[in-house]
Amino acid sequence: MPTAVSPSPPATEASLASRFAEVRQFTESLCEGLATEDYVVQSMEDVSPTKWHLAHTTWFWETFVLVPFVDGYALYDERYPYLFNSYYVQAGERHCRAQRGYLSRPTVADVFAYRRHVTDAMGAFLADLDEAERPEVADVVEVGLHHEQQHQELMLTDLKHVFAVNPLRPAFRERAEVPSVAPGPLRWRSFDAGLHELGFEPRDESTSAGRFHFDNESPRHRAFVEGFEIADRLVTCGDYLAFMADGGYDATPLWLSLGWATRVEREWTEPFYWEERDGEWWHYTLAGMRPVEHDEPVTHLSYFEADAYARWAGARLPSEAEWEVAARTVWDGTGDAPGSFADAGRLHPAPAEPAGGDGALAAEPALRQMFGEVWQWTHSQYSPYPGYRPVAGALGEYNGKFMANQFVLRGGSVATSRSHIRPTYRNFFPPEATWQFTGLRLARS
Repeated sequence: MPTAVSPSPPATEASLASRFAEVRQFTESLCEGLATEDYVVQSMEDVSPTKWHLAHTTWFWETFVLVPFVDGYALYDERYPYLFNSYYVQAGERHCRAQRGYLSRPTVADVFAYRRHVTDAMGAFLADLDEAERPEVADVVEVGLHHEQQHQELMLTDLKHVFAVNPLRPAFRERAEVPSVAPGPLRWRSFDAGLHELGFEPRDESTSAGRFHFDNESPRHRAFVEGFEIADRLVTCGDYLAFMADGGYDATPLWLSLGWATRVEREWTEPFYWEERDGEWWHYTLAGMRPVEHDEPVTHLSYFEADAYARWAGARLPSEAEWEVAARTVWDGTGDAPGSFADAGRLHPAPAEPAGGDGALAAEPALRQMFGEVWQWTHSQYSPYPGYRPVAGALGEYNGKFMANQFVLRGGSVATSRSHIRPTYRNFFPPEATWQFTGLRLARS
């Protein structure tokens, strides 16, 4: 049984050195129980081998911190930047993404030795770093911490795909039990039309953690949002089964044209990782195959499936502005994010807590599951905010160059670290993507 990680002190209270050590340790804790063979499989182009994630996050620290800021630092291996760069064109040539699984060498042991070397060098560097005197360095370190947390999430979702395509359907971790509760009927929370401030606002300009955000979350800007309603919980597996039983996958009018073409080409008839056994639906989880539980949030949906379901339900997906307005009534970004995240070790979405007794049901409903559990598709195209400018240099390639043919998701998932999420965090994926923990919340005008 995985052990839940103790809550970390707020980022603004912990030193960069201690947070670096914690993030690096958590990455390696995700490898506990893996066999050497598990580290090297690339089951599709979007999936990277675990070994590659371990090396790439190490390459990041060498490339963007140790080489430019530590006098006399020499690369651990001059061949590694070519192997473990991802898409940073300005950082140099790189190995083909689709062929990362070809790399039997360096070995897993070699990669862990590389990690230890860089972790030790970073620890020594951060022990002497005065953040107040060198804020520009602290800001790069902060980016590196969040970059590694993103790859922790990818390690989990990529391993899930690797194990799911194995006919043995091995389990990654034993399932952490959660109480089986019925979330109750879906209810609606209404918001009036109005002008809203959206985007990132620093919590504390004096620390890298307090001012950190990805460049796509800024600049803060005003947007008029028409009145809307948003569902008080996520769409469940039971809800989605009703869509399937009603012929949702065959109802052409429910689907966008490109969505229908994709559904036909890929022969979608159920969510990713689902399969029917003797008239019952099962799905692959990181704890292995198990029956679909109706009260859990449905996950691993493409944008096209989420949009079709919303149309079938007489609703729609929220815009990212609507989602952010609603989410800020639950959490303003200070303190710990509510919800279930990777730190808890559960690694599978759980049912929403019941809405409450009769008294609570009579009032405007509280929003549940706004953070954690599953990333929530919005109908917003991933595009720049007014006045957006990417940061200078290779780190400017982090987000801006992907602003085409993708949709925004919000809220985080059970594979996201709690300290990684913000109300303004903008995840993005192409509309056909299904291997991430992606689900939906309904909205209507």
